[in-house]
Amino acid sequence: MPSPWVSDAIRRIERDFQRSADTHLFPIELRAFPGVQIYLKDESTHPTGSLKHRLARSLFLYALCNGWIQEGTTVIESSSGSTAVSEAYFARLLGLPFIAVMPRSTSPAKVAQIAFYGGQSHFVDKGDEVYAEAERLARETNGHYMDQFTYAERATDWRGNNNIAQSIFQQMSAEPNPVPRWIVVGAGTGGTSATIGRYLRYQGHATQLCVVDPEHSVFLDYYETRDLTLTSPRGSGVEGIGRPRVEPSFVPGVIDRMMRVPTAASFAAARYLEMVVGRRFGGSTGTDFYGALQLACEIRARGETGSIVTLACDGGERYLDTVYNDEWLKTNGHDITPWLHRFETTCTQGSWAESAS
Repeated sequence: MPSPWVSDAIRRIERDFQRSADTHLFPIELRAFPGVQIYLKDESTHPTGSLKHRLARSLFLYALCNGWIQEGTTVIESSSGSTAVSEAYFARLLGLPFIAVMPRSTSPAKVAQIAFYGGQSHFVDKGDEVYAEAERLARETNGHYMDQFTYAERATDWRGNNNIAQSIFQQMSAEPNPVPRWIVVGAGTGGTSATIGRYLRYQGHATQLCVVDPEHSVFLDYYETRDLTLTSPRGSGVEGIGRPRVEPSFVPGVIDRMMRVPTAASFAAARYLEMVVGRRFGGSTGTDFYGALQLACEIRARGETGSIVTLACDGGERYLDTVYNDEWLKTNGHDITPWLHRFETTCTQGSWAESAS
């Protein structure tokens, strides 16, 4: 049986869950698509500000119930930011030390949030070094490496139990087209896409799952080839999604379609979305919005109707120095102006515009 501390830790996490309301699902009003409704599930309203709050809660419960975390255990994670922020929150809730291993390029705002929750940030020079370094720190501290990239797809109950897929369908139940034609998500660990894809099959929904993948990520190539040895010499430019290697939690068999999204398009889509909804979100949300727009155009072009649901992964306040900084975009070679024009044309004419280049 679990120790009194473990039992109390599980109860603390469950009480925290009960205190948290579900995230909002709101429509994006685009007049050019009268028969196609696009909805944005706003995961930025979680206590730690991102979709990864769900994952961190599941990972902690999974580790506690497996006996991997005990009183005083140092928790270590390899993360580019948002997962680490959320895990730092839960580590503080349980009174545990927390170390996040991340690339030096991680946004300062995320590093500051990790520190706010009492966590430490441990930096590496290259994105693909985070795994080995996290394992090394876990050995040295006799701690637990949470390893989101391995356990994300199995820590969440994909059959329901308040997961994100079940929440989407409950919130869509009274809408004009309650069963979405598409759900559009990005993949970082692959846990969210695995949960949604499995839930769709388990419930027998006709909804299809589209996973959008940024440049320099190998997920789309793996989806097409099933080659587990694929690697990329550089990481994704969009924080939170896309990986330079095939992660164990990425499950291609539950995905109906993948779409490659240029990095500049992701940033431009996030900036354009602000003009539409009046709120700022991160680059991964821009990637999602890009995919939702293209699918909406395809549905409209066929003379069909239906709904599309996508995710707002985190808030834009974490990216004021990057995505929402014109000088940073210029310095890093991201010309978003042609893409902004393209999105404006698409959203006013209802058809996917020609190349932005």
